[in-house]
Amino acid sequence: MTGTTTFDLGPQAAVVARLVSGVPDAGLAGPTPCPAYAVGDLLGHLAGLAVAFRDAARKDLGPTTDTPPGTAAPRLPADWRERLPKVLDDLAGAWRDPAAWTGMTRAGGVDLPGAVAAAVAADELVVHGWDLARATGQEYAPDAAALRASHGFLLAAAEQAGDGGGVFGRVVPVPDEAPLLDRTVGLSGRDPRWTP
Repeated sequence: MTGTTTFDLGPQAAVVARLVSGVPDAGLAGPTPCPAYAVGDLLGHLAGLAVAFRDAARKDLGPTTDTPPGTAAPRLPADWRERLPKVLDDLAGAWRDPAAWTGMTRAGGVDLPGAVAAAVAADELVVHGWDLARATGQEYAPDAAALRASHGFLLAAAEQAGDGGGVFGRVVPVPDEAPLLDRTVGLSGRDPRWTP
């Protein structure tokens, strides 16, 4: 991502918020495409990353932006049904500020250009939205702009690795003619055919 193209994270944040509202309480212990995360863990991770990328957009650097994602198990807030849609909306609002896309920021303890951080945020929302939809049996149609940003980010990372690896694990081969979502999921190290 060059930093010259911006997009609105709001539509994808709204897609994820809709998925969150469709999670039954009884499904929190169910498996997800992330082997280390049950559904409740995935929701906790989404809550944490939404705050981290909101603060990265605001350049409000500190504990929320400095902590690498794997250092602690995700905690699902007790009020997750109310909190998650709000922090997702806050995340989208923060990235509507043109200043968020300029200069440097930090997320997950990594310093990176604002435009790259936006692509990573889009990737997190797109891929974890897919994870959540698959894990809970919900329909999923990600926002087109966020999907393109996610695919571009993951493709660049895989090409840079050059060894079949990607940001989140080994790339799962997907046919070139497959839908963009399936190709993106494969680049994230997930099998697009995954079911619980």
